[in-house]
Amino acid sequence: MSALTPEQRGDLAERMLPTAAHLAVLVHGDGGPEDVAEVLAGLDDTAKNALIVVLAGLVDPEQPVGKALGWLDFNEHGSLTVPSWSEERSVRDLAPDADEGLGDDFVDQVAVAKFVKGFRVGTLTDAEFLEAVKQCVARGLTLADVDKLRRWPAKTAENWVNRLRKQYQRSGRTFPTLARPGARPFTEGEVVAMRERSRAGATDLELSMSFDCNRETVRAIVTGKRYAQYGGPIRAVRSVKGVQASRTHMCGHGDNSLAARNLKQEKEAA
Repeated sequence: MSALTPEQRGDLAERMLPTAAHLAVLVHGDGGPEDVAEVLAGLDDTAKNALIVVLAGLVDPEQPVGKALGWLDFNEHGSLTVPSWSEERSVRDLAPDADEGLGDDFVDQVAVAKFVKGFRVGTLTDAEFLEAVKQCVARGLTLADVDKLRRWPAKTAENWVNRLRKQYQRSGRTFPTLARPGARPFTEGEVVAMRERSRAGATDLELSMSFDCNRETVRAIVTGKRYAQYGGPIRAVRSVKGVQASRTHMCGHGDNSLAARNLKQEKEAA
């Protein structure tokens, strides 16, 4: 199909759609091997290539394998021909990985900052994408949130991350953690030190930078909501004290108002 123009490839693929539908019906039970062979015999190599493309286009790569192939059952020897319905892996997971290496580790921090803030950026390298995802996760975003931030189709970020994770594994490199800061466990010594520094006047921001976590985690630790079993000074939970704001006070009839004083004097005189 490479010798054809894009328009010609599109027209050919469109003409192959009824053939692809016919072949799908035959394979799903309306025919046998002889019927399939008859359909394929009437096609040249170019048409067969187009047919393969159309058939591949009819398959959702994100659906579980059990759903995609679960209509098949057992062969004449009683052996299961495909993964069972309980197979949760997607069709995409069965596709062989392209033998491609990892790119340069250089990261353009300006491009990453624009990515994280949702601005338009050019093509990111794999290293820049990973750094951007790490920063997004540190802000509490999920990979699905990254798709929404960038207006990408669903699971675009997840598929990119999974592809890079496999490349790292094949290269023998450790894939960078994408866990949100604060998710790691803290030792008793770290908890006590954090609480003592908080008592001494360190801000939550300073502590979050020192202990590589977010401010919500610091606040939970120094107030005793997390690691209550460890020692160290516990900071009282800050709260806004409510002010008296009843209808009487809002209308100017509070205890110290002129109307209240006159009413008090009238009662005393009586």
